[in-house]
Amino acid sequence: MSPTASPTVVMVPGLRDHVPDHWQTVLAARITDARTVPPLTSGRLSCGAQVTALNDVLSDISGPVVVVAHSAGVMTVAHWTRRHRRRIEGALLAAPPDFGTPLPEGYPTREALRENGWLPVPRAPLPFPSIVAAGIDDPLADFDRVADLARAWGSRLVNLGQVGHLNPASGYGEWPRAEELVRELR
Repeated sequence: MSPTASPTVVMVPGLRDHVPDHWQTVLAARITDARTVPPLTSGRLSCGAQVTALNDVLSDISGPVVVVAHSAGVMTVAHWTRRHRRRIEGALLAAPPDFGTPLPEGYPTREALRENGWLPVPRAPLPFPSIVAAGIDDPLADFDRVADLARAWGSRLVNLGQVGHLNPASGYGEWPRAEELVRELR
């Protein structure tokens, strides 16, 4: 494959997996050769299982890769970098949750996250260019804590304003800015 080959875009969903009207699903349909980490049939809350699923997809790709992660998918990518080595051209890390503080009711507790390997959240610089895109009113993360995480990772932070958790519940099925940010990473 030539060094100018277009990167494969790998979608890394959060713990709620695949939602048909989610911006990641819409974006994947628009990008030629996009791949999505498949939903887990067991061990869905296991960080190790999520990291393995991501690594399986990445291991199947021989050329350049750009990763597009949302929510807990961002944390999957951060944990993956601690365990695996593979060249990544760049990553769009959208709406990372703050696993260091209690999440709203209906989401995993800190104890469940710890038991399943999500805590502590890796804070080492990521070994590839990355953009953390987050809103100021995300119910799963305080913007200042996300900004601190972006600094720790060496990521460029993009303040999206009032976008909630950047998911269909926040009004984001389609998110055109995602395409712009992915093009920037490619």
